[in-house]
Order: sequence, then structure tokens, then C-alpha cells
Amino acid sequence: MLAFAYRSGNNGRCVMSSGKKFWTLRYIIINATYFAVYSGIHAYASVFLLEKGFSNTLIGITLALANILSVIFQPIVAGLIDKQGKLTNRNVSMASTALLLIGSVLLLLIKNGIVVIFIIFALIYMVQMVYQPIITAMYFEYEAAGCNIYYGLARGLGSCGFAITSIFTGKAIGWFGVNILMILDIIFLSIALVVLFFFKKPEVKTAPAAKTETAHNNLISFIRTYPSFMLFVLGAVCFFFAHNAINDYMIQVITPLGGTETQMGIAVSCAAFLELPTMALINKIMKKISVKNLLLISGIAFFIKHLLMLIAPNMAVVYISQAFQMFAYAVFIPAGAYFVNRTMARLDQVKGQAYINCSITLGGVFSSLVCGRLLDIKGVDFMLTVSVIVTGIGLAIAFVALKLWREKRQASVS
Repeated sequence: MLAFAYRSGNNGRCVMSSGKKFWTLRYIIINATYFAVYSGIHAYASVFLLEKGFSNTLIGITLALANILSVIFQPIVAGLIDKQGKLTNRNVSMASTALLLIGSVLLLLIKNGIVVIFIIFALIYMVQMVYQPIITAMYFEYEAAGCNIYYGLARGLGSCGFAITSIFTGKAIGWFGVNILMILDIIFLSIALVVLFFFKKPEVKTAPAAKTETAHNNLISFIRTYPSFMLFVLGAVCFFFAHNAINDYMIQVITPLGGTETQMGIAVSCAAFLELPTMALINKIMKKISVKNLLLISGIAFFIKHLLMLIAPNMAVVYISQAFQMFAYAVFIPAGAYFVNRTMARLDQVKGQAYINCSITLGGVFSSLVCGRLLDIKGVDFMLTVSVIVTGIGLAIAFVALKLWREKRQASVS
């Protein structure tokens, strides 16, 4: 049994005794298991649902519904957590993991019935999307309490969990069939639930929020308070329109190039593995490059990645396209998280993380609604062309938003 010792430090922060810093290890396991499950539910969604008899259009509707629900519930759950009551980041994480576990068991047991599979899959997809920003918010909560966690390393190793699972899953589906997805999810979710149970923040006194601080739980109030941030979120929605389209329909994208499910696993894992060095070094990178510029770099990288996927004549170029993940997604996620933490009042930070994640989700909503239909009617090339155009629009919006944010910041300083 591991023992932990704490003493109260300045400003109520906890100080851990030397050699007892296992916070990062447990946070790594939470991230790794989350993204391993993400591989099964998200990366292989099309593979799973096609095998169950879904058309491309119905897959699009399923994923769109799940994403719409998550956009609705992400800020609601975040607002409840920001109130700093009994609903904590850890409690929500445990409840989400338990719901995902139940849903995975049901999908494993149900052999047929498109309507039932449609409902359950949409719900667990939604729950996992709601859960994602909570993991990030939990890091900042524990870090503020003095728990020594290396976010970039943990998040990068989470991507490695996604990568390793993607490689194995691609082969495992060929050996055992698509139900292996749910079996793996059950294993990973069980591990996550145990780790979360013991991932208890130390009892320390924290300074209450200043009386002048106001939580902006209403969307209109939030937009008025952080207009440039919300404009940036709109630009990010465009980035993730194409990002989600490629991820959700990867098997359809690579099949005309001679790609297989195994090669899909390699392509997905290649992108995920390359996230690790960027995320692990993000703190050092941010000392040299501002968060604003990092977010712009990620937008440019998204555009190049999606353009390469459009013009790819073979799987080699697909792999090169996926390599740009280390400058696109791998920069956007930590830079976006720190952007929120550094620019928003404490009572708005969980909501801020939720809205950043909503950009990913909304991108998924629009890509699911549009791209599944485009695939059925116009084909892969047309879908990818639309995705590249939308990414370019998003890059322009993000540039304007970050320029406005910098001008406002400079004005407030002067």
C-alpha cells in the first residue's frame, strides 16, 4: 500500500513528501485508459457500425446525434462543477466511466437490432465526449492544490495509449471480429474506475473565489465576457470538421488507395505516437513560443494535414499527412488548455475547457451530418475537398480572433 504525506504550505497548497509523487503516474493511467477506449468508440466507430448493418448516412446520423447531445451537456456539467459543490471533476469522471462500462457491456451482449445499437452507441459516444474536458480540468484543480502532475507527459502518453490500442485493434478485428472492441473497452474502463477511486485530492484549505468573481453560466454572458475566445472556438470548429471527418471515415478514405483495416490502425497510431514528444515538451515550448502563436501554428498544420489527405495518391502520403498531427492536434490540445487557464476567471475555467472541447464536438456534429451524406452521394474526394475549404475558413477566423484577443490584452495592460 502506498503511503502519502502532506503538510499545509503557503496559500493552503499541499506539499508532498519526497518520493511519494505518484500523481503523474495515476493521471497517466487515467489518460491512457481514456484514449484507449476512445480508440474503440471513436476511431473504429465506422468499422463497428458498418459491421452491424449501418449505412454511411446512418453512421453520420448516429455520430451527429451523439455530438449534439455532448454539446448540450458539456457546458451544463461544467457549470455545475464550477459551482464547486459536491459535483467534482473526480466524481463526474467516475460516473462517466461507470456509464461507459455499462454501455460497452450492453453492446457486447446485443447481437442485432439497429435501433437499440443506435441508441446505446450514441449515448456512450456522448458520455465520453462530455468526460474529456473534465480530465483536463481535473489536472488544473489538482495542480492548484499542489499535486505535482506533468500534464504534457501524461496527455502525450494518453495519446500513446490510443496509438497502441489502434495498432492492436486493427489486427484484433481481423482475428476476432468487431466485438473485440467492446471487450477491450470493458478491460480499460475497469482499470480506469479503480484508479479514479483512489485518485483523491488531498484535503487542503483553498482560498475562496474573490467576491468580485462571477461565474458566467449563461452562454450569452460567457460570450460577452470572452468574445475573442468564443470567436476562436468557432474557428476551431472548422478545424475539427475535417479532423473528425477523416477520423470517423478513415476506412472509407483509405480503401480507394488500397488501404486495409490494419493499415488504418497504423495510420491512426502513427498520428497518436507523434503527439507524445510535442505534448511532453509543451511546457518548454511555451517558454519560447506564446500560446497565441502555438494555436496559429496548430491551425496551419491542420490545413496542411487535410490538404495532404486530399491529394494522397497512396498510403505513404496518408502516413505523411498523419505525421502532421504532432504540429496540429498535439499543439492545439495543451495550448488550448493553457489558454483557458491563463485567460479566464477561476469560476469559468471548467466551462472554458468544456467550450474548447465543444469545438471538437461541434466539428464532429457538422462533419457527421454532412460528410456521411457526401460520401454516399459524391464520394471521398468531394468530401475531402469540402473539408480542406472549411479548414481554411477556420484558420482565417482563428487568426482574427487571436489578433483581437492580443489587442484587448495589450489595451488592458496599458
